[in-house]
Amino acid sequence: MNKYERFEGCILGGAIGDAYGSGYEHQSKIEDEQVYFLFGKPKTEEPSWQITDDTQLTLATCEAVLDNQHISAGIVTEYLLRCYKQRNVRGIGSSTLKALQELSAGGHWSQVGRRGEYAAGNGAAMRIAPLGFVENLQRNTLREITSITHHNDEAYVGALCIVLAIREIFNGNWTGEEDLHELLIAKIPDTRIRDRLIKIQELGEEKSLFEIGQLGSGAYVVDSVPLAITAASRIKKIGFEKMYRDLIEIGGDTDTNCSIAGQLAGTLLGKKSIPNKLLYQLESLHEFVWINRVLTRFKDKYNNI
Repeated sequence: MNKYERFEGCILGGAIGDAYGSGYEHQSKIEDEQVYFLFGKPKTEEPSWQITDDTQLTLATCEAVLDNQHISAGIVTEYLLRCYKQRNVRGIGSSTLKALQELSAGGHWSQVGRRGEYAAGNGAAMRIAPLGFVENLQRNTLREITSITHHNDEAYVGALCIVLAIREIFNGNWTGEEDLHELLIAKIPDTRIRDRLIKIQELGEEKSLFEIGQLGSGAYVVDSVPLAITAASRIKKIGFEKMYRDLIEIGGDTDTNCSIAGQLAGTLLGKKSIPNKLLYQLESLHEFVWINRVLTRFKDKYNNI
């Protein structure tokens, strides 16, 4: 599988996860046996699909990569800000919104955004996957790009995990058979994310994804990124449809969890492994024009690599 095929799988898998999961975000589930329906349980319709900031800011990052030979925090900032100003960015998190508002007011990328423990969200990790396709990207550059919106070590390590997972695919170290948790644990700093990955590894494969999701599934990066990584690590066993449905069943930040898992699984297996019905539903959204434009540009640039 060449670089374009992996990129195509990454973007499509992530966008499907975002659109699929967006209608279920932070829904509280009440067990049926706890509720008495006088006239029988009402039928519920599946929420309509909708692209959110997970995909929109990822595509803005893609455009930064495509337009520039060298990538930096300053360059990525320009594209994120342009996306914010020109398009209606949906579902944007508080840390990212704070940063973009301050950038719009003339703030410098190094000075905007949220700091401290409240900056440990998954907003940087959700948009970082395109940088996994950038050769020779240094960790200090990745940290700076993360800090545009999230000045927090956990947020940085969450983003680092996504980039490293993609690189492990390119290096041939993760084919879907190896323990992705172990590969990442060996390469990231001592953080709560690392502790969570170790905890999940200790629980073992016999634990269902739902059971692992009880450790946390919200927008806190320590919950979101390890859960998404675990879901993606099981893609060959469960497939895309079940992976998304399991993450939705767990609840929490369903669009981002599904998006990150879809990005990693899509990079690993490519578009060919994504069910056609999911692809068709994505293609029916008006934002697919933007997605397709980015894919076409990447194909023209990297198809033979």
